[in-house]
Amino acid sequence: MIVIVLLSLLAGTALVVARLRSLFATVMLSGIYSFLGASWMLLLDAPDVAFTEASVGAGISTVLMLATLALTTHEEKRSSSKHRLALLLVVVSGGALVYGTLDMPHYGDPAAPIHHHVAPRYIEESPEEIGIPNIVTSVLASYRGYDTLGETTVIFTAGIAVLLLLRRRSSGTGKEGSR
Repeated sequence: MIVIVLLSLLAGTALVVARLRSLFATVMLSGIYSFLGASWMLLLDAPDVAFTEASVGAGISTVLMLATLALTTHEEKRSSSKHRLALLLVVVSGGALVYGTLDMPHYGDPAAPIHHHVAPRYIEESPEEIGIPNIVTSVLASYRGYDTLGETTVIFTAGIAVLLLLRRRSSGTGKEGSR
């Protein structure tokens, strides 16, 4: 029941965000959307993903968007065109994504392929192979070390890019600051 309520709140928040013209309200509701998404992931027994979504999505992203908002206007400019092609593209892409999930196993299905291939090996052999008693840590740090390094590099690069974009240049350098 609570999952249905959270999904309804997520959908409602997304619809309101899509219709708003106030950028401040959009930023605030985007943070709420991320927090609701983190709550939903927590109910799906993914606390690590929920923690990441709460800290990055609802936390730092909201702060960065508010910092960006301080450098821009507070209202979205009205568009003169209707963007029907963009709407069609979004609907077709969403339909393709939903179609791609139709043959997936149900959540928690013990007959799902993930439960019969790699996961049992990680559970049984990880402490001896890696020497780390925590299975999640051994998977992230060893078996999927390059993936974790790549994800960390992407997040670091994105953070540096945002800092560079938000940086105000001093007026004494002769360059005009971006506003």
